[in-house]
Amino acid sequence: MIFINGNYYQNPTFPSNNTPIPQPSSPPGNISSQSLMTMEQSYIENILRLNKGKRVNAYVSYPDSTEWQNKIYSGIIEEAGRDHLIISDPVTGNWYLIRMIYLDYVEFMERINYSHSYSEKNF
Repeated sequence: MIFINGNYYQNPTFPSNNTPIPQPSSPPGNISSQSLMTMEQSYIENILRLNKGKRVNAYVSYPDSTEWQNKIYSGIIEEAGRDHLIISDPVTGNWYLIRMIYLDYVEFMERINYSHSYSEKNF
């Protein structure tokens, strides 16, 4: 027992090394948990993936930089991941790897594809 602020408290108990840890179960059928996660979540990277090949302006802020405080990258979405966006600029031939933490927003030059709750929509 521990005495704190005039009260007695029992020491906490923790599981020992031989206590089994429950494992997550797989969904029924041939659906993997990864595909379920990708289909159900409408995160920015998933929306960008749905619009791969489309022309965009990516507005980016680098708060610690004095030279590149705010920058706009123009080009075509090549790839998008959880923490990055890859854009190619067909005019200059440059490719840009942009970290998502610096991405403010994306402006699309054409209609976008958007999928939420298993139904695909165009906006």
